[in-house]
Amino acid sequence: MIRPRFARSVAAVVALVTLSSFVVACSGSSDEVVKTADGKTVLRYEGSTGQVIYPELAADLGYFNDVELNWIGDTTSGPQSIQNAATGQTEFGGAFNGAVVKLASAGSPITSVIGYYGSDKESFNGYYVLDDSPIKSAKDLIGKKVGMNTLGAHHEFVVREWLAREGLTPDEIKQVELIVVPPVNTEQALRQGQIDVATLGSVFRDSALERGGLRELFTDESLFGSFTYGTLVFRDDYIAQNKEAVADFVQGTARAIRWTQTHPREEVIAKLTSIINSRGRNEDTKLISYWKSPGVAGPGGTITDTEISTWIDWLTRNGELEEGKLKPSDIYTNEFNPYANGTYSPDSGADGQALEAAK
Repeated sequence: MIRPRFARSVAAVVALVTLSSFVVACSGSSDEVVKTADGKTVLRYEGSTGQVIYPELAADLGYFNDVELNWIGDTTSGPQSIQNAATGQTEFGGAFNGAVVKLASAGSPITSVIGYYGSDKESFNGYYVLDDSPIKSAKDLIGKKVGMNTLGAHHEFVVREWLAREGLTPDEIKQVELIVVPPVNTEQALRQGQIDVATLGSVFRDSALERGGLRELFTDESLFGSFTYGTLVFRDDYIAQNKEAVADFVQGTARAIRWTQTHPREEVIAKLTSIINSRGRNEDTKLISYWKSPGVAGPGGTITDTEISTWIDWLTRNGELEEGKLKPSDIYTNEFNPYANGTYSPDSGADGQALEAAK
């Protein structure tokens, strides 16, 4: 997911107008549950400009029964998104699972409830150098700069994992400099020699490769295959106090993910484009035209132990997490996901029917 600049001024106006139609049980605290006039639980969240996140798709498809979304702006950072959820500024947020594990290990009471992004053979992030670059191997990256959109998240972990698998020692890995570069500027920074390796995904990767002159070092898909990298989280106290709302949110979002997993690319692009054009946020739909696949491994975003334990083990090996302090079940639950809890077969579509029957 691309995470653009936080639109504070717009968010304030939208929130004010939207909240005027809500009935609030009490006033003054971010922990209070807001209800609509017809009794639905309101979930504040941050989106991504020019993109449609799965809960937004679920809302448009009519998959929610008991919850209503309240967009308060956009986020540019997964770690910040889950931090905002943990501190009550939003009800849910999403980030790379390594960042989720780090936040949980610091004592933040959060739980992952559904996977929402990852990589497959069609949707992935690549790490590129110029064609004439002397960089051929991981060893060649010692003392070099790698550009990525944020630190402490997906790209940093993947780069460090690749370096470790290629045989670099912890001290050598520390000598590889990770630089924050906005995705829109990454290709230019590489071509101008400001960085030595560019992290490119989605439209930024495709358009850069069309212009030529780049060579792939590795991809996240080449490391882990089809793999879900990020999850949406709620605070534990919020789940305990609003279990029905969380359950409805997860079932609707899971069905939206499954909808994209089982529908043609052209149909998905048309739906996402329609949502952006109708919501009035003054956005460009160019990014949507580059949508290729959900990039979510499990049916409906079901989470596996491996998708969490990989990063628990990584943090433990790097001395950032005490061995045995956390296990995957401390971090996530599939309790509310209909494709994992027995409500729907994992092989069924968004409506719960067998895909063969749906056809």
